Amino acid sequence: MQTTQSIKNILITGCSSGIGYDSAKYLQENGYKVYATARKQEDVLRLIKEGLNAYLLDVTDSHEINKILDIIVQNDGELYGVFNNAGFGQPGAVEDITTDVLKEQFETNFFALHELTRQSLKIMRKQGYGRIIQHSSVLGLISLRFRGAYNASKYAIEGLCDTLRLELIDTDIFVSTINTGPVRSDFRKNAIQKFKQNIVYEKSVFKKQYEAELLTTKEKADDVFTKNSDVVIKNIVHALESKRPKSRYYNTLATHILGGLKRVLSTNLLDKILRKI
Repeated sequence: MQTTQSIKNILITGCSSGIGYDSAKYLQENGYKVYATARKQEDVLRLIKEGLNAYLLDVTDSHEINKILDIIVQNDGELYGVFNNAGFGQPGAVEDITTDVLKEQFETNFFALHELTRQSLKIMRKQGYGRIIQHSSVLGLISLRFRGAYNASKYAIEGLCDTLRLELIDTDIFVSTINTGPVRSDFRKNAIQKFKQNIVYEKSVFKKQYEAELLTTKEKADDVFTKNSDVVIKNIVHALESKRPKSRYYNTLATHILGGLKRVLSTNLLDKILRKI
């Protein structure tokens, strides 16, 4: 049986903005001891000034992962929860993405998540309990054009988590996958920066589509599909506090619709719909 924890602490990656930042603030204000992490020192200092218990962590560095986990165990003697939130989007058609750029996408979105999960499990196995929340995406369920690198990294998370649940089924360590649709954050702005940095789009056969669909479109304030981060935080709290957390949480209407279509439509019909998005 799971023991009663004296300290409900949680390590959250990617807290410089967006869902990571909002969830760290919310959980700290609601009784959790939050270890908020960010990759840049200036973000860490900003978070500390705002009252968060913040640390520097480049999730692609296994030594830094071990260091923050050691700090948590030394301070608290346990690790209740991990929210693997850090990640970014690399737009671009599959044929325009070099293998090195694809590797960079996987280093942060997938390999880093695996390493932090693996190291956290050593602690959780010893104490006999824990909660691991993995931030996937609606694009871990369905694919969109010009999102091949990101799609692939999130599909990989799905496979890893599906396997991990089977391997932990007889324990009190729970793994929950969060499938988030469009949420207001800096994600799209950062993705466009990555696109300009890594894609030579002027020579691409998709140049016109890039300019029309990637580089000129902006998030609309009245977009009914784009939500605030509270829709995700609600599910994070459930994954942390429920006696039997769900294996998977859909966030936003877009995820429910597209996830549902994936289950009921043929691949060819679904492709025709996704081609229009």
